[in-house]
Amino acid sequence: MADERERLRRWRLLLGDPGSAALGAVSGDDEAIDGALNALYEPSERGGSRSAGLGDSAPKVARWLADIRTYFPSSVVQVMQADAIERLNLAQLLLEPEMLASVQPDVHLVGTLLSLHKAMPETAKATARQVVATVVAEVEKRIAQATRSAVAGALNRASRTHRPKLPDVDWSRTIQANLKHYQPAQRTVIPERLVGFGRRQKAVQRDVIVAIDESGSMAESVVYAGVFGAVLASIAALRTSVIAFDTNVVDLTGRLHDPVEVLFGTQLGGGTDINRAIAYAQTLISRPTETLFVLISDLYEGGVRAEMLRRIRAMTASGVQVVVLLALSDSGAPSYDRENAAALATLGVPAFACTPDAFPELLAEALSRGDLTGWAERYQLRSQ
Repeated sequence: MADERERLRRWRLLLGDPGSAALGAVSGDDEAIDGALNALYEPSERGGSRSAGLGDSAPKVARWLADIRTYFPSSVVQVMQADAIERLNLAQLLLEPEMLASVQPDVHLVGTLLSLHKAMPETAKATARQVVATVVAEVEKRIAQATRSAVAGALNRASRTHRPKLPDVDWSRTIQANLKHYQPAQRTVIPERLVGFGRRQKAVQRDVIVAIDESGSMAESVVYAGVFGAVLASIAALRTSVIAFDTNVVDLTGRLHDPVEVLFGTQLGGGTDINRAIAYAQTLISRPTETLFVLISDLYEGGVRAEMLRRIRAMTASGVQVVVLLALSDSGAPSYDRENAAALATLGVPAFACTPDAFPELLAEALSRGDLTGWAERYQLRSQ
């Protein structure tokens, strides 16, 4: 009986006011929950469009934000905030510092703030920076250690040698490679060959160039890519360059000491000229065979498509390893230009979506010159 009451309660909250006739009114906390949902999702009396139930009143929106944080889990709050910004045109209210102090920081909100920051009044900029810094710190905590470990392992694997000095012997791999030489009488393995790693080099071993598409649809990817770029720049064995592009190209490499500065160096929205971005990236390449170029873009090209593909072909022919990420986000399969993705595939360049948690492993595979096409298929990240 209790389960049935809970089922009917959920249906009433789902249906909103139209469910009142059959399921009755709500009371207590459910009344507050119903009000918060109605303000965002209830159709207006004028037809099918969503009503602006929150109006244009900052105090009313602030109360609504407090209510949803009270009654819904964090993951749901993030979805509702994003829906409110999109459905009720609340972006302008985010220019007010009082409003910014009320919202729950998340990656989607950072994307919205980055698209607004050029129009943001000075009074709101400090608060916006605090919001962005909070999210950046959370993302960095999530990905930094895994990224550094993956890069270190990949560079060590790339320098593996079969004539290691004793301190550099990888005993686990050596034993595995020599199991057929096990001696029962001595109860030991007599290795025929040693497997180990070359000594760590203090010099820069690989160059990494990250090009980030900052068109509006790539907001979440921009946030994650900016933080990853800053983490990679902190690894001495890599020479990391990060550029952002729409129809122009901005070199963010000088800001990589601070991921918040990287993000505020972007300008979400506008057109896309991938060809121009690749042309600039080519000027940064000094050691083609030691360079990894990561293009993060949905491949909707507003520039010269044939020239873009020609540049990619020239890159790969010179020895540059090229990877295209259609998205770097947690939001599932992205929208992307399938024709351009197919054209890249014919050039041997994999194009697939990747989650932030999977990116360190992808990076390690790329830096150790692994087969990224096989990697993408194994983890089912290739967009269909």
